[in-house]
Amino acid sequence: MTDSPTLSVTLLGAGQEVGRSCCVLKYRGKTVVCDAGVHPAHSGMASLPFVDELDWSTVDAILVTHFHIDHAASLTYIMEKTNFKDGKGKVYMTHPTKAVYKFIMQDFVRMSSASADPLFTPLDLSLSLPNVIPISTHQLISPSPGLSFTPYHAGHVVGACMFMIDIAGLKILYTGDYSREEDRHLVKAEVPPIRPDVLIVESTYGVQSLENREDKEQRFTSLVHQIIRRGGHVLLPVFAIGRAQELLLILDDYWKNHSDLHNVPVYYASSLAKKCMAVYQTYIHTMNASIRARFARRDNPFVFKHISHLPQTRGWERKIAEGPPCVLLASPGMLQSGMSRELLELWAPDNRNGLIVTGYSVEGTLARDILNEPEEIPSLKGSTIPRRLSVDYISFSAHVDYTQNSEFIELVKAQHVVLVHGEQTAMGRLKGALQSRYKDRDEDVKIHTPRNLETLLLNFRGERVAKAIGKLAVNPPTSDSVLSGLLVSKDYSYTLLDPRDLRDFTGLSTCVVTQQQKVAIGVGWHLVQWHLEGMFGSVEVGADKENIPTMRIMGAVDVKHTGPHELTLEWDSSASNDMIADSSIALIFGIDRSPASVKLTTQPHAHSHPHALRADEDLASSRIQRLSMFLESHFGDVELHMGQTILDIDSEHDELSSGPRLIINVDGTEAIIDLLTMTVSSPQESLGKRVEAVLDMALGTISTLAESYTSGVSFSVADSFGNEKDEEADLRMDEDTYQLRDGTRSKREATESRLKEEGSEDDDGSEDSDEILEVIG
Repeated sequence: MTDSPTLSVTLLGAGQEVGRSCCVLKYRGKTVVCDAGVHPAHSGMASLPFVDELDWSTVDAILVTHFHIDHAASLTYIMEKTNFKDGKGKVYMTHPTKAVYKFIMQDFVRMSSASADPLFTPLDLSLSLPNVIPISTHQLISPSPGLSFTPYHAGHVVGACMFMIDIAGLKILYTGDYSREEDRHLVKAEVPPIRPDVLIVESTYGVQSLENREDKEQRFTSLVHQIIRRGGHVLLPVFAIGRAQELLLILDDYWKNHSDLHNVPVYYASSLAKKCMAVYQTYIHTMNASIRARFARRDNPFVFKHISHLPQTRGWERKIAEGPPCVLLASPGMLQSGMSRELLELWAPDNRNGLIVTGYSVEGTLARDILNEPEEIPSLKGSTIPRRLSVDYISFSAHVDYTQNSEFIELVKAQHVVLVHGEQTAMGRLKGALQSRYKDRDEDVKIHTPRNLETLLLNFRGERVAKAIGKLAVNPPTSDSVLSGLLVSKDYSYTLLDPRDLRDFTGLSTCVVTQQQKVAIGVGWHLVQWHLEGMFGSVEVGADKENIPTMRIMGAVDVKHTGPHELTLEWDSSASNDMIADSSIALIFGIDRSPASVKLTTQPHAHSHPHALRADEDLASSRIQRLSMFLESHFGDVELHMGQTILDIDSEHDELSSGPRLIINVDGTEAIIDLLTMTVSSPQESLGKRVEAVLDMALGTISTLAESYTSGVSFSVADSFGNEKDEEADLRMDEDTYQLRDGTRSKREATESRLKEEGSEDDDGSEDSDEILEVIG
C-alpha cells in the first residue's frame, strides 16, 4: 500500500456477526491484523475469515487479543497455509495467552482431525508456535519503523488484552472482547491513558443491560440447588478456559457454606482445563487483588476443595446419567460437539435434569437454539431427541453490556468508533443509541458498523506534533513564545531539542561541511572589494590566520586573495550561506566585463563612487538620518530627541524622553517612535497604525543586504546606541588596510585611489574606454 494519510479498516470476519474475528488496518504503508479466529457455528474452510482477500506477505504484525477460538483458531492456518511466511510480519500475544493457546489449539486439532475438512495438522501447529512472540501488558513494542503498540488489560479471560496501536502517529485502540466488571478472579478492563483517534470496540450485547454480579451469582446458585433437590443433574456447558474458572470459584464457595451439599459431587469434565489450571496458578499476578491476597496467604484459590476432575473411563457418561445428582461442567460452550453435546443428548429426556447456559451463544449453534426451549433437539447421529430437561440462561459472559460499553466509549473519547463482534440487529441498535446520545450533547463522534469485506476509509488531517525534550523542556514555553531548536524526525515521530542534546537523546552527532571554490581573476583585489560592497553594502576586510588578505561577506563567506590571479571562496555549507556564495561567485565572474570596472581603472577623476557608509560618518547618525528622511517624505517634519535631552518639546513628553526617539506631528497629533525598540506610540490609534506601516517599509528600504542578513531582520538601530560589535578574531587589519575610525579618509575614497593606481599599470580595457558609456554617477 502506498504512503496514504487515509486509514483503511477491513473486516475479514466479525463484521455484523459474532465469530471469526479478523480486522485489517492499513495506514501509511503499514498493515496490522487484529485477531484471527474461526466461526464456532461452521467447520472446515467455511469457518475461516475471508483470508483470500489479503496479501498476507504485506502484513507487518498480527495481534491476538486472547485465546478463544473465535479470536485465535485460524492463526496457524494463516501462518502455515498462506504467504504470510514470505513477508516480515510477526505474531504477538501475551504470555498467559500463548500458554493457554497451545493447549486449546492442540485440542482444536484433535477435534477437527475427525472431520473431513481439517484446517491444519498437528505438525503445522508445532511449526507455528515458536514464531509467536509473547509480550507483557504495558510493554511498548515496535515491530517496524513507524509502527508500535502497547497491550492493556481487557478483563474477559486470563491474559486478554486490548491493543493501543500507533501507526505513524495515528492511534487506534482495538479492544477485542473486554469486560469492565471485576469478577472473582479477573481485573476489569483498563482505560488507556492515551486518547486514540479510532476506537474499534465489540458490540456483543448491543443495548442489552446485564444484572450485577451479586444478583446473578445468587440466582445461579439457587437454580443449581433447586435442580439438585429434585434429584436431577446440572449440566453447565462452558469453554474449557475462561468462564469455567469463574463458575468453579462460585460453586466451591457455595458448597463450602452449605454442608448439605458436601455429598453432591461437582465435576469438571475436561482434560484441557486440567492442563490449563497450571497456567492460572502461574499467572496469579495478572489477576485481581483478592486472588493475589489469597495466594500470598498460601491459600491457592484454584486448588478446589469441593470440585474434582472427572476420570473419563469407558462408559462414564452413562454411569453419571444413571447415578445420583451432580453438577458437571463440560466443554464446548456452544454444544456443537464434544463432551457437553454427548451429555446433553443423554440427559435431555429426563425432566429432573437441568441445563444452565452461562455464556454468550453464537447464532447458528445449538446453545442458541435450545434457549427457545424446543420440544426436540437434533442428535449428532442425525436423529431427534425429546427435550424434557429445564433450560435456563444466566449470563456470566465476560463481555460488556450497554451500560459498561457506552461508558467506556465516552471515557476513551475517540473521534471515530467502529463497532465489531456483534450481530446485525444488536449492532444497529447500539449505533442508534450512541448516535442519539452524542447528538443530544452536540458532540461530533462518528459511529461505523462495517460489514465483512466492506472497507471503511477514514481521513485524518496531517497534524504533526513535536515533543520538546532536554534543555528545551526545562522551562515550558508560554503562549505565543518562539521555541527554537533542532527538529528530529524518526518513524513519523518528531522531537525538538537543543543541538547540544543531540548526541544524548538520539545518538546522532553534528558536523560542519566547509566548502571551497577557487576562481581565476584578471582584475585587482580592490576592484573586487568595490564590486562586493556594491552588491552587499559592506564587507569586513582583514587577514586570516595565515596572513592572507581576506574579505568576509555578510559574516558568512570569506573571499581570500590566495594568488596573483586567484581568489578562494570559503564558507560553512548551509542553505543561506550557499546562496551568498553563489551570488558572490557570479558577481566575481562578471567583474572583468563590467563597464564600471573599465571606467574606474582607466581615467583618474576627483569624485568618488560610494556604495556604503563613509568612514567619517557615524553609523548611528547615518541610520537615523536615512530613517528620518524616509519618514519626512511621508509625514513632513520629524523631530529627533536623544536620551534625556529635550529639544523643542513640551514638558508633557518628559516621561517619554528616557531614550532616543523620533516624534512625528500630524495635524496636532503626535506619534513617537522609540529608536531602541522600534515601537510606535500615539494617542490616536489610526495614526499609530499608519506610522507603523510606514516604519516597516522604511526599515526594509534603508538596510543593506549585510545588515539584513546579520541582524535577522530588516533593520535595527538598537545596537547604534550600545557598543559596536567587535570584528572576528581571525580578521585582523593588515598594513595595507585603512582604518575606519581615524576620521581622515573615506573607505570608498581609499578604495578608488588604489583602483586608479592599479589602472595606470593595467592596460586591460583601455583601448575601448572611449566607447564605453558613463554608467557611474
